[in-house]
Amino acid sequence: MILKISSTILIVFAVLMGLKQGFAMLTGKPEMEEMFSQWSFSKTAIMVNGTVTMAAAILILFPKTFVWGNFLMAAGILMIACLHLSDKDLKGPPIEIPFLLLNLIIIYLQHPLNSNEL
Repeated sequence: MILKISSTILIVFAVLMGLKQGFAMLTGKPEMEEMFSQWSFSKTAIMVNGTVTMAAAILILFPKTFVWGNFLMAAGILMIACLHLSDKDLKGPPIEIPFLLLNLIIIYLQHPLNSNEL
């Protein structure tokens, strides 16, 4: 029971963060445009990335698409960390690692509504 509650809390946090960051990319917030423009992302590419991030967050909510949503979210986070590293920026990846680990922990704990027990 405690694992299901923990999993639910982590899922809600991950979904809210994914929707918040995805919406910031989709609407072209200046800080998002500044970050992605250093890697030569166009405004359209930033919007597509935001749409994928928001879709991944929504997919996490449903047991059948749970793993795919977490995979997409983790892939986006890993992409950003790798882009930071390609610029030899060592301050960016440590910020992204907890969010990457969050998705991996959520996958391990499984969806609380999943019929398979731990």
